Amino acid sequence: MINVKFFHSENGAPSGFSFKGHAGYAAHGSDIVCAAISSVAYMTANTIIEIMKVPADVDVKEDGEMTLRVPEESAEKTKELLLGLELHINELKKQYPKNVTITTEV
Repeated sequence: MINVKFFHSENGAPSGFSFKGHAGYAAHGSDIVCAAISSVAYMTANTIIEIMKVPADVDVKEDGEMTLRVPEESAEKTKELLLGLELHINELKKQYPKNVTITTEV
């Protein structure tokens, strides 16, 4: 199961995410759910850091866990991208409800 956590500020603005675990949909290296989520996580992180030049705090562990948090002063700049990520992950959860869990943390 992939555990996805979305971080939001007190005013409800998206401020980051955390992805942890493995989907268990298929064998390691063939799991389309893991591949989809990993791809969108890296695309989002790379866009925020490299394209938008936001000094986000990113932590990627050897087991594949990824956490990203944007500074409060950059929340408005990254809002649409992070909302798009949430939409994408929610749609994947609809397709693969046994393989993805989603929580939100304020």
